[in-house]
Amino acid sequence: MKLAKFDSLVSLSRLRLVQFLMGVLFLYLLFISFEIPLVFKTTSAGFYTDALPRPLFLESEEDFTDKSAPARPTDDPELVRLAGSRTPPRRMWEYKEVSGLLFNESSFDSNDSKDEFSVLHKTARHAFVVGKKLWDDLQSPQNKSDLEPERQNQKPNRTGSCPESISLSGSEFVNRSRVLVIPCGLTLGSHITVVGMPHWAHAEYDPKIAILKEGDESVMVTQFMMELQGLKTVEGEDPPRILHFNPRLKGDWSGKPVIEQNTCYRMQWGTALRCEGWKSRADEETVDGQVKCEKWIRDDDNGSEESKATWWLKRLIGRKNKVALDWPYPFAEGRLFVLTLSAGLEGYHVNVDGRHVTSFPYRTGFVLEDATGLSLKGDLDVHSVFAAALPTSHPSFAPQKHLERLSKWKAPPLPEGNVELFIGVLSAGNHFAERMAVRKSWVQHKLIKSSKVVARFFVALNGRKDINVELKKEAEYFGDIVIVPYMDNYDLVVLKTVAICEYGIRTVAAKYIMKCDDDTFVRVDPVIKEAKKLGDRSLYIGNMNYYHKPLRNGKWAVTYEEWPEEEYPPYANGPGYIVSSDIAQFIVDEFENHKLRLFKMEDVSMGMWVEKFNSSKAVEYQHSLKFCQFGCIEDYYTAHYQSPRQMLCMWAKLQKQGKPQCCNMR
Repeated sequence: MKLAKFDSLVSLSRLRLVQFLMGVLFLYLLFISFEIPLVFKTTSAGFYTDALPRPLFLESEEDFTDKSAPARPTDDPELVRLAGSRTPPRRMWEYKEVSGLLFNESSFDSNDSKDEFSVLHKTARHAFVVGKKLWDDLQSPQNKSDLEPERQNQKPNRTGSCPESISLSGSEFVNRSRVLVIPCGLTLGSHITVVGMPHWAHAEYDPKIAILKEGDESVMVTQFMMELQGLKTVEGEDPPRILHFNPRLKGDWSGKPVIEQNTCYRMQWGTALRCEGWKSRADEETVDGQVKCEKWIRDDDNGSEESKATWWLKRLIGRKNKVALDWPYPFAEGRLFVLTLSAGLEGYHVNVDGRHVTSFPYRTGFVLEDATGLSLKGDLDVHSVFAAALPTSHPSFAPQKHLERLSKWKAPPLPEGNVELFIGVLSAGNHFAERMAVRKSWVQHKLIKSSKVVARFFVALNGRKDINVELKKEAEYFGDIVIVPYMDNYDLVVLKTVAICEYGIRTVAAKYIMKCDDDTFVRVDPVIKEAKKLGDRSLYIGNMNYYHKPLRNGKWAVTYEEWPEEEYPPYANGPGYIVSSDIAQFIVDEFENHKLRLFKMEDVSMGMWVEKFNSSKAVEYQHSLKFCQFGCIEDYYTAHYQSPRQMLCMWAKLQKQGKPQCCNMR
């Protein structure tokens, strides 16, 4: 009886347990059915809210509608905090090619008109307005279709004729601004003949090639410069000097007549070759079998070092002396000369009045086909100029000449996680060759190809529609260009620097942000090691300048209205420097809150911003000469003023030899 009662109680308990479990299962299924749509909605909203970089903020954004794939989400709480702190809120879209900087016309209205920086702010406002029109024009389908026939019509003008020879009288040469245009450049065997007469020496009170002796007010000078220039390399910039030939009859610092030869790319002069009247050493490299410098009579030449050293030896061994004919310096005041410059296999050769005077070896980065102009300046009357044996086919100067549309040069996709280093490269719209050289050289580094380090070009809009069209095509294909939509202006390069900071903290969430130029060669490994040395501290690394004063006169003069102080703050030279992400965040916040002061020298501007940040949080300033301001040095971190061909040469040496070597010479 008791056992039967116990069994009935157990059965009842099991039944209730089963009913309870079924009720729980029903409630769970009911909960899931309501939760799934909510999960999708919440996930989607959270993705677009927290992960995407901020768009360009304009009064009208309808034209900025090129949307790319969404950026990767992030779980970094620090990034979520930064994203939540941005103001004002903006629509969350990523534009494929356009900077996400909060950039609108009112960004430059907050400064008082009496402020010393107001002129630059007005320039920036105007550049933004013009840039927006250029972008609107570029985006318009009507204008895209109109451009095709326009470009076709330009083809005959672009190719032009390629005369085999050119001749100009002295008056014609002067009327053409003392420049002989060589439409198709030079080729092997081309030669140019100049008939001229040097002026008589004149007094100079501020000589550039000599130092006044104590008590002297002036020095007598006569010199002239013959230059082969790359007139079609980049429009709107000083052309590279493919050959600079400078006879100094009087006034050189040595006090003797000399001939100096050199090359120059973007104001960076190479190592000069000086011929001072002594013949090149027997063991020195020749050029097509010719010595670099021939001998001429010097007023202090009582027997050269070589003749004195060998005279007694020749007497002892009984060797007869060969009769040598001594020639004077090839140029004289008021005397006519005939100079012929010819292009050989290994370099240029200069003959004067039928006699070989000097040979100059070709240098890396300067080629014959780029020599599209001959300039003659200085103390010289030109009687006539002839050019012959010129190429009859025209090399292309269009962007297609430089851009290699191969998939291996495309930028890799952005990584899933954070980036250690972001490198923003300042470039101009028409610098197609420079960007291509960067893609084919140091951007091929394994850290960049694996997306552990990210590099992007920052380019403003050009005044020419055809350049903007080609730029947009280039950006779409390679995926490594960020367009900052204002009309490009040298004084407004600083805006690209702010855009680099914005991209570095919002799109790639980099720990360190580096800025460099498109003629800067970057060694990625030592650069990132240099930053890591300082750990998580706020840092500013580069070739530092302390106590520099503004130049008040000359080409690069800065007025008191532009910079009233007597000294600049400490700043790193512009070709290459690094800041930590907190400094970059501060710069962007200041800009978007209309508090950032702009100065036309972007590297000084960065120093000014870091100094302000340093007033509230300590910054570690790190100086290194290996961030080269001019040219290239041994064991460099960055090398500046490198031509596209020098870039490729340096990368080839780095890959082949495993150590950094410069390509300044042949």
